[in-house]
Amino acid sequence: MQLTASHKRLILILGIATAIGPMSIDMYLPALPTLARDLAASQGQAQFTLSSFFVGLALGQLLYGPMIDRYGRKRPLYIGLGLYVLASLGCALAWRIEALMAFRVLQALGGGSAMVVARVIVRDLFDPQTAARVFSLLMLVMGVAPILAPMVGGWVLLGFGWRWIFGVLALFGLGCLLAVWRALPETGGPSTGPRGGYWSVISDRRFLPYALGGAVAQAGMFAYIAGAPFVFIELYRVPPEHFAKVFGANAFGLIGASQFNRWLLDRFPLERVLRSALLAHALAALALLAVVLSGAGGLTAILPPLFVCVAALGLVFPNSSAMAMAPFERNAGTASASLGMIQYGAAALSGAVVGSWHDGSALPMAAVIAICGVGSNLLLRTLAPKAD
Repeated sequence: MQLTASHKRLILILGIATAIGPMSIDMYLPALPTLARDLAASQGQAQFTLSSFFVGLALGQLLYGPMIDRYGRKRPLYIGLGLYVLASLGCALAWRIEALMAFRVLQALGGGSAMVVARVIVRDLFDPQTAARVFSLLMLVMGVAPILAPMVGGWVLLGFGWRWIFGVLALFGLGCLLAVWRALPETGGPSTGPRGGYWSVISDRRFLPYALGGAVAQAGMFAYIAGAPFVFIELYRVPPEHFAKVFGANAFGLIGASQFNRWLLDRFPLERVLRSALLAHALAALALLAVVLSGAGGLTAILPPLFVCVAALGLVFPNSSAMAMAPFERNAGTASASLGMIQYGAAALSGAVVGSWHDGSALPMAAVIAICGVGSNLLLRTLAPKAD
């Protein structure tokens, strides 16, 4: 299917709105050690502000799925983005670490609407093979966030303090709300016909293997995000203003792989690309764990396998999402919400494990990434043993 100019404009808007997720996660990463000291919290508690965001994303998926199926795509998005703006202001004013955690949950409940709606609109308009290409293009747009967000966060931290980072996020959310109102078309009107519920989606054997396989691999990504600030800044003494360079290099790998995915899909079946990417991710994750356990080479030694781990996910995310969403038409909102709930539930768990296991070394991050890499392969090969 050929993408038209209107399709590309739509993808740009969806990419910017979906970037709320990585912007909210990555912009404040350089500030984690600082806000922990400012709020008299431990490093583990500061990492739980990241896990609480994932919890909010997972819960938000369940909230928006049925709303999208019943009321269309745009109205739930208005509600979600409005909540995101208000909760971001709450984060900026948080007086204790527990208050910050609570506002992070609300922030994610609002911002999660953009992720659910984006997947649904792609499912509305494109067949599975084209949808995978479109998800790759979305990753190109939203993939700029992990490069720019830590850099902007570091600048804001040094110039104004960590609270202003959430003020910037509130402004970004307001801009997204205006863009959606002015330029995003409605691709699915209110529906009153019969729709399957969450169980009809989760019990579908065409959904679960790809949802779980992709989600567990993604959980490894969020273990990296949860552990990276302390591993790089505290353990390897990377200055906060230079953290963005290390973090951004891996984000470039993610973006590059997602665009290479479009080339691969012109030549190979979707499922074959997905399985190969999951295998590459697992092998790189095991290599990362081996390097950390050996203790040799320091930061220089862990960066190459970490780069491959993150880059491989540029092939995993779009393809697993397209495969999981493909069977669902009338209840696309519920399917998208189920997929997001599984993804961010796994992310919350992996981030919480890294935070609880914090021991001053890179081992918690590396071990969780390796477990997720191997587990994602086993899940897909067990639940969907036959490739097309």
